[in-house]
Amino acid sequence: MYLWRKVAAPPWLNAHEARLQARSLGHLAIIAKPGGKRLQMEIACGSQPQAQHLLRDFGGRIEKLPRNWWKRLERDGRSKPLKIGKRLVITRNGDFQTAGAVWKPPLLVIPAGAAFGTGEHATTAMSLLLLEQLTSGWRAGWSLVDLGTGSGILALAAKCFGAKRVLAVDLDPTAISTAKTNARLNKIDKVDFQLGDVRRWKPARKIDIVTANLLSEILIQILPKLKRSNWLILSGVLRAQEKEFVRTLRRSKIDIVDVRRRGKWVAVLAKTS
Repeated sequence: MYLWRKVAAPPWLNAHEARLQARSLGHLAIIAKPGGKRLQMEIACGSQPQAQHLLRDFGGRIEKLPRNWWKRLERDGRSKPLKIGKRLVITRNGDFQTAGAVWKPPLLVIPAGAAFGTGEHATTAMSLLLLEQLTSGWRAGWSLVDLGTGSGILALAAKCFGAKRVLAVDLDPTAISTAKTNARLNKIDKVDFQLGDVRRWKPARKIDIVTANLLSEILIQILPKLKRSNWLILSGVLRAQEKEFVRTLRRSKIDIVDVRRRGKWVAVLAKTS
């Protein structure tokens, strides 16, 4: 396991972010310190050649991670737990306390991992909230497909919310391995984690919900497949791409139900006709 890192000013990131997101399949981590004028970018790589290609094309530096890198990140994680509505709390280490109250909904433990979501990134957080609100009041037994699953956080949250059939797809073997580890950690079974390109994914049946945290270009490319589901939760779209993305959905006869914005990111809840 290797980690590519680069520190740069925001204009450099604005010029290169689309390419970095594409190269990392949406797993680019951007770290900003309060008051800082420079950003740190990180991409976890499953092989040294992958890291070296990033170094060649974008500069920066690469670091070989120790075998227990994920344990160190878990130990060092100090972020606050993330409450998803009234039905779920996501925490890095299982610690969660309320002010004298008993928390009845489940805790979902997602250890901090290099370039994999713990729910803190805007696109993931917005998708989680849309999923929780959409399925509130639904009877257990619905189905979900999560495309570009990363840490598996949306797939695992779906199981906590009552999904019966859950398929999670990612092109990165490290992502699938991480997602399976997180499922075991949370004692969640019956999630079908599949290694594959979302652009080649073929829906085998009608699906209740598809979640896809991917680049706008990929979302548009796979849109005909997404229409096999009743509901869509789509994120990874930049604000600068919002108008064109929404127009594309409407041309495809997909109804926009809700649009969330956080920072420069957009997430969309949509209903197929």
